[in-house]
Amino acid sequence: MNKTIKLAFLTMLLATPVAFGASHDAHHEKKGATEYKYKTPKLSRAQFDALLAKPDQLTIIDVRRPDELTSKGGFPVYLSVQAAEVENSLAFIPKERDIVTVSNHAGRAGAAADLLASKGFKVVGAVGAQNYEEEGGKLTKIALPKPKK
Repeated sequence: MNKTIKLAFLTMLLATPVAFGASHDAHHEKKGATEYKYKTPKLSRAQFDALLAKPDQLTIIDVRRPDELTSKGGFPVYLSVQAAEVENSLAFIPKERDIVTVSNHAGRAGAAADLLASKGFKVVGAVGAQNYEEEGGKLTKIALPKPKK
């Protein structure tokens, strides 16, 4: 074999696993994605940014686990109430402010928002932090405090 054919063969051989992996990941991601099915509107980055411009009127409730907040990032100011605890935390959530709930892709946020709306809260939307970032929004990375010695 001449050098050009060897190089082409080697390139094809090396590229094949990468192409398969990318195809497999795209299929896996599509398969794992769920359709948003809640009454509360799912907000785009632009819609959420408009609400963030009036922080004195807004309460952000992040329903993700602490490890998700630290690994993915979040928004500068929020009330952290895990999804399973929203109903038990109603007394701590302000009723006079607009509420946006947050999860990674808005699934848990939509469920929590619908629950809050059914209890009389002024819910204006749900947002996925990762969707927000994919649309060009910036998340705040949350650093864990260093353990004390």
